[in-house]
Amino acid sequence: GWLFWRVMACGRRSGDTKRQVILFIVCICVCQSGAETLRYSLPEEMERDSFVANIAKDLGVPLSQLAARKARVVSEGNEQLFRLNQNTGVLTAKEPLDREEICPQSDTCKLVFKLFFENPLQLIRGEVEVRDINDNSPVFPEKEMVVEILETASPGSRFPLESAQDKDVGINGLQNYSLGPNPHFSLATGTAKDGVKYLELVLQHQLDREEQGELNLLLTATDGGSPPRSGTAQVRIVVLDANDNIPVFEREIYEVRLAENSPLEQLVARVSAADPDEGSNGKVRYTLTQTSERSRQLFQLNPTTGEIRLAGKLDFEEAKSHKMVVKATDGGGLSANCKVQVEVLDVNDNAPEIALTSLTASIPEDAPPRTVVALFSVRDRDSGDNGRTECSIDGDLPFSLTPTFDNYYELRTSAALDRERTAEYNITITATDWGTKRLSSQESIFVQISDVNDNPPEFTQEVYTMSVTENNSPMLRIGSMKATDADTGKNARVNYALVRQEGKEQPEISVNAENGDVYILRPLDYEKVRALEVTVRAADGGSPPLSA
Repeated sequence: GWLFWRVMACGRRSGDTKRQVILFIVCICVCQSGAETLRYSLPEEMERDSFVANIAKDLGVPLSQLAARKARVVSEGNEQLFRLNQNTGVLTAKEPLDREEICPQSDTCKLVFKLFFENPLQLIRGEVEVRDINDNSPVFPEKEMVVEILETASPGSRFPLESAQDKDVGINGLQNYSLGPNPHFSLATGTAKDGVKYLELVLQHQLDREEQGELNLLLTATDGGSPPRSGTAQVRIVVLDANDNIPVFEREIYEVRLAENSPLEQLVARVSAADPDEGSNGKVRYTLTQTSERSRQLFQLNPTTGEIRLAGKLDFEEAKSHKMVVKATDGGGLSANCKVQVEVLDVNDNAPEIALTSLTASIPEDAPPRTVVALFSVRDRDSGDNGRTECSIDGDLPFSLTPTFDNYYELRTSAALDRERTAEYNITITATDWGTKRLSSQESIFVQISDVNDNPPEFTQEVYTMSVTENNSPMLRIGSMKATDADTGKNARVNYALVRQEGKEQPEISVNAENGDVYILRPLDYEKVRALEVTVRAADGGSPPLSA
């Protein structure tokens, strides 16, 4: 943190005598903790307001300090997932947390939050790991898979099957497959070089279409939860007459790079497989297999030409790559697969986002330089230079920005303030990314400067000369004095009073305390008194007051 001390001495004039010294000590301390991280965990799908942790106990903070320092919890992103009870110090989950919805396709699910204290300002980073429970069963893309196999297929031939999907992770995720008892097939699983698991039927004994034209097998996928969950699909084997050539793709893998702002209908790739057979046995049709539902929504495959075109809007921030498997099947039912890998390229399509965390709407004009006014964060969902940001303040203002951590900034005063010169500031903060086509956003912060009593009253004249004819009426107004104060409110409220001089008689003059009007109290005699001189003090309403 930082500690600032400022000592000011102000003189108070009474005639020619300096009599009083006023001492102001301003202490501002800003504390922040960027080194520690609070780490907690809880299972998913816990009921609303489930206990996460006792923040006050873990930090060793008295409960009275939570409310006094306005402690609060802010989650990353737009949705606030947790709440902090300032009376008990307990952190709870506002709603049941669904790990599969919050962190899809992720082995670990950590939710980051920031704990904020004020007076002094303090930031503490926290993480809550949402642990997986076995609340999802394995699911096959289709309830029935049809596999067409040539009756001349030799034992040991392998036929790919659609894999099941399980939204759970770890031991709760998909663990194994089993195949119902039958005389012809067994099941084989494996992992490809790219880490994707595959499932295949292995032919154990020769098929005979004339003996049995179709077989129905029950395929079961089981996870490792306790108790385990499972899902099933029917595998229908259609035995085909002889077709001795399978389609052959030009390439095993088609690799494509595509910008995320590519237009719809843009050609992504054209896969091609050749089959030397004649007639329907040599005619190839293309379909997608072992491909996620999201990729099927984004890409459209022409079954006749093998052209893959863009059918949806790509988003680099959602997924950096997409993988598809294209199956080429000839008229005789023989098929072959190839892979299509699409790498999504980032473009600068997200402007920085400014989120105001804390704001002091009014600061005194005697606040020392580097006083913290506001705390805010900047986020850009793009990557690389497109997601790198910088912040600036528009105009020549007595304020500056100081980076803290995790893209947080502090707005501080950079010079002495003077309310009498500028009573309020409208500060515009601009966040700009580093993309080739730079995007920016702005946030306006309105700050008022509160008055302190730093200006004594000032008379419009040093000497006021007034005249009166003798034998005047009692309480006759003969003129007025005027003093002004540059401060505001009670600090600028001026009262007038005669300065009493010891050893001298009470003068024949009176001054109105509120408006400075001067009165002669009783009739005067020119032969006795030809001139009167008095001293008037004007004092403001500050605490302590200043005067002239």
